[in-house]
Amino acid sequence: MKKQERANVVLDNLNKFYPNIPIPLKHKNVYELLIAVLLSAQCTDERVNKITPLLFKTANNPHDMAKVPVNKIYKIIKPCGLAPKKSKAISKLSKILIKKYNGRVPETFEDLENLPGVGHKTASVVMSQGFGHPAFPVDTHIHRLAQRWGLTNGKNVVQTELDIKKLFPKATWNRLHLQMIFYGREYCKARSCFGVECKICTDCYPNRRKAIKVKKP
Repeated sequence: MKKQERANVVLDNLNKFYPNIPIPLKHKNVYELLIAVLLSAQCTDERVNKITPLLFKTANNPHDMAKVPVNKIYKIIKPCGLAPKKSKAISKLSKILIKKYNGRVPETFEDLENLPGVGHKTASVVMSQGFGHPAFPVDTHIHRLAQRWGLTNGKNVVQTELDIKKLFPKATWNRLHLQMIFYGREYCKARSCFGVECKICTDCYPNRRKAIKVKKP
């Protein structure tokens, strides 16, 4: 089976498994989404969703957040991990949004990635889920699945993103990213399947018998 054929198998299966897909991180505006995604680094979405209501009750926009002391932000988000770094980033980016963007979250990759604590993956999620622009955020979980399904050579997340974008129509990217996340959590987990058990793995590689080793990004 060629790579494009495997991509078609992946897309068909994911559309059947997840015809309707929710956005994992709870938010009421683009600013809240930006902060939630920033907090999700090395933290589960479930934990982020427990913490953000407390944080956003204190401040859910740049103007209010800029007035909150960093140590207060830190105390609220501490369960997320990397709290010292994240609390400083939240405070700084809120002030930048006020000073440079009139309190609005910018709608370009370049501007987003220039904000403290915001990398390409976070910017991609905001562009995709916040503004609806085609983007394909790749984290370690997407990277793992793409390798198991033979969609990339697995060198790094940058190459994985490029490979995935070549294989799937741009109109599918935003939805497909979320479908892959949910499928990976439910059926093709990091510590199970290993490329030989779930439906997509077995559909893509029906003759595979040995577990495959994923190249870490």
